[in-house]
Amino acid sequence: MTHVTYVTLESVSYQLPDGSPLFSDLDLLLDQRRTGLIGRNGTGKSVLARLIAGNKLPSSGRCQRNRSVYYLAQQISLEPDLTVADLAGVRPILCALERIEQGSTTQSDFDCVGDQWNIRQQLLDQLAQNDLANLTPSTPASALSGGEAMRVALMGAFLSAADLLILDEPSNHLDRQHRLVLHEQLQQWPNGLLVISHDRELLEHMERIVELSSLGLTSYGGNFSFYAQAKDQQQQSALQQLTSAKVERKREEHALREQRERLERRQARGKQQASGSNQAKILLGRQKERSQSSSGKLRLQQDAAGQALSTQVRLAARQVEQQQAVFVYPPAASLSAPVQIAELVDARLPQGAKQLRLVNLTLMRGQRIALVGPNGCGKSTLLKVLASQLPVISGVARTCVPAAYLDQHLTFLQPGVSVLEQLRALNRELTDGELRTRLAQLGLNAERVNQPCAQLSGGERLKAAMACVFYAQQPPQLLLLDEPANHLDLPSIEALESMLKQYRGTLIVTSHDEAFLHAIGITHRLEASTSGWLNTSV
Repeated sequence: MTHVTYVTLESVSYQLPDGSPLFSDLDLLLDQRRTGLIGRNGTGKSVLARLIAGNKLPSSGRCQRNRSVYYLAQQISLEPDLTVADLAGVRPILCALERIEQGSTTQSDFDCVGDQWNIRQQLLDQLAQNDLANLTPSTPASALSGGEAMRVALMGAFLSAADLLILDEPSNHLDRQHRLVLHEQLQQWPNGLLVISHDRELLEHMERIVELSSLGLTSYGGNFSFYAQAKDQQQQSALQQLTSAKVERKREEHALREQRERLERRQARGKQQASGSNQAKILLGRQKERSQSSSGKLRLQQDAAGQALSTQVRLAARQVEQQQAVFVYPPAASLSAPVQIAELVDARLPQGAKQLRLVNLTLMRGQRIALVGPNGCGKSTLLKVLASQLPVISGVARTCVPAAYLDQHLTFLQPGVSVLEQLRALNRELTDGELRTRLAQLGLNAERVNQPCAQLSGGERLKAAMACVFYAQQPPQLLLLDEPANHLDLPSIEALESMLKQYRGTLIVTSHDEAFLHAIGITHRLEASTSGWLNTSV
């Protein structure tokens, strides 16, 4: 099948303001295939997207756009002077239409409208179809929730009819229902598509996965499952090549050492024989020169061979992407934990959807519950009640064990205090060395554990919070997590999954990521419905 190329990258590099390279010598062709761009946080995915869209210039190399490109950034501005029309990217067109309707004949107004004369009605239709009929083009953006703002911005992207659509983390603020709507919209999109995402379910709908890593850009011709399998095989092959190169270097080094030792023994015997012979001094001098020459040549040959072997090892090592394994000391479930962990009896929540305000729930030891439902239905409120951070309006809310609540902003952590200091305050039994070791095994090195938590990345802050939960002197027996995987890259999500699988207490987690919920071994689902909360076993 012939693909029409929309954007071409040739040897593109980008340097940060301090002169350090973010990425170098990237080559990429973007066509009508649905392409997912993945990579660890900090590798430069969003910068690369802005280069492709023309919002940034590369430090070197060439980025050629053959068709129109529409870019939707990850962070959506909700400043007071912005409106729904701004979020949808259609305000300039609507303003030009108004001027034309008022009699303007300026060519720039007609150029701005192009053939989008029906854009106002199209936007209103989209708002109605997406359950946002209460909004108008002039509604202030500040009045919208994060999920509503993203949905409006996505409407504008799809209304743009661009040849290439670039979406940066489009599902981050969407609940389960609207994630499924997004999946359907992306499958129906007729033109080119580049999606930056850590959402594995969304990436399953892509036709190609491109990974940005320390090795550059690598393209995999399939969806996320194909990528995961190919990546694993690629890494295994690279590791085998590295191991083989190291074994070969060791074997050759041993052979070179034996060769050098044999030469030294011959030279020693020659010296011994010469000292007892009656040969002329001039002949002995020539023999010594020949011996030294042979020794020097051998040393040069061995040095060259050693350098060649070391180069081979370095080249093999470059093909192995460094992924730090996460090791967790799982906190043991307390033998004294009661069978019943928490109880809500006719408990009326202070916030949330009306039909979900009344809750009856009994939590048992060892349950792993997925708390699911649309944004705004009251999931976070329910978690705060179980964490004893919010009182109920009426009824009984009783939690029988120590609980830890980690909200989306990780306010559990003190921003101005280092994770080592916070963990030390929670555990006086372990030494500083033992605490440092455990933090290092989570991927927090000696430098990061001494920095204020506010200076850590999102993934590092989550690991810090989990360390304070897992390694406290008295670990909580009830763990309440509110969208813990949001904004994490795939390796960090997998690390979180690894940590949570080893937790032996009772767990309640809100998430719209079904792949994540499946990976952590959910046993029950507490799901919002029109008739109340439905509690079912998995």
